[in-house]
Amino acid sequence: MHYHDNVDYPPLLSRPNVFFPLLAAVFAGLWWFNAGDSAIGRLVAGIIPEGASPATQTLATAVIVTAFLAFNIVVVMRLPLRQQVWLVWGELAVVILLFFYSFDLSFAFIQRKIGFLLTQGLVTTLYISAVSITIATILALMGAIAKLSSNGIAQGIAHFYTSLFRGLPLLMQIYMIYLGLPQLGYVVDAVPTGIAALSLCYGAYMTEIFRAGIESIPKGQWEAARALGLRPGAVMTRIILPQSMRVIIPPTGNQFISMLKDSSLVSVVGVWELMYLARTQGQTEFRHVEMMITASLIYWLMSIVLELIQKRIETHFNKAVTR
Repeated sequence: MHYHDNVDYPPLLSRPNVFFPLLAAVFAGLWWFNAGDSAIGRLVAGIIPEGASPATQTLATAVIVTAFLAFNIVVVMRLPLRQQVWLVWGELAVVILLFFYSFDLSFAFIQRKIGFLLTQGLVTTLYISAVSITIATILALMGAIAKLSSNGIAQGIAHFYTSLFRGLPLLMQIYMIYLGLPQLGYVVDAVPTGIAALSLCYGAYMTEIFRAGIESIPKGQWEAARALGLRPGAVMTRIILPQSMRVIIPPTGNQFISMLKDSSLVSVVGVWELMYLARTQGQTEFRHVEMMITASLIYWLMSIVLELIQKRIETHFNKAVTR
């Protein structure tokens, strides 16, 4: 197998002294955990005779798992690297979907509720996340510039801001804004509360990301730009930030995905976002698992979209390095 570092790694899994002990461990694990009665066993129950003993179900499960491993070792590992990655990703996604399918789900109930989850819950989640991400990015850039400035007051404010909002749990921040501010005479609605808490919390985390990205640019470029007579604002926007994005984008993308999932915490103050509707709609007919699985898949799909967008942005800012 050839990797980007031009080192030939030995195909360890295809060696008998590695493959057979691994296969024995798989069989032992399946037998120990009684795979015939587990979710995997229920998945293969349709291909073995009815009334088969648990031992037969466990053996059938082990054979299927062995065939799955053998296919990946013998066939998949001979493909190009990119095809290996996508094929294994697809296999694991199918396994997860089959695991969800093994539950006794009411697909008719999911079909009745999925439209409301998408039109109300998903739209609200995306709205809160998009606004919060925009505000958090602005706060992070301001905080990073303040930390790197020579102004002691600006540095003090930035350090206090990051210390406070990184030190408090996000859920506590939501409660403090929603329940604490009314005692001071400022009543904040549920949606603005969620946006404010997410923006302040993630803005504090992203401040350190932006600061690290800006500091990754050699000081000589600052000095050269100033020697050319560029204003500080032009130096930052035209020279420093475009280069630092290569360092900033990957961790910032992770923060965006985390914010998308943490937006579910605003459900505690009654916001009709995705998690709140999944929980309340599941209570109507005691179909909690159906709604939780549906909401989980929606969150996963949204995360995949953000991952693809992040990859495109990374590719754009890495052009100068990869040439």
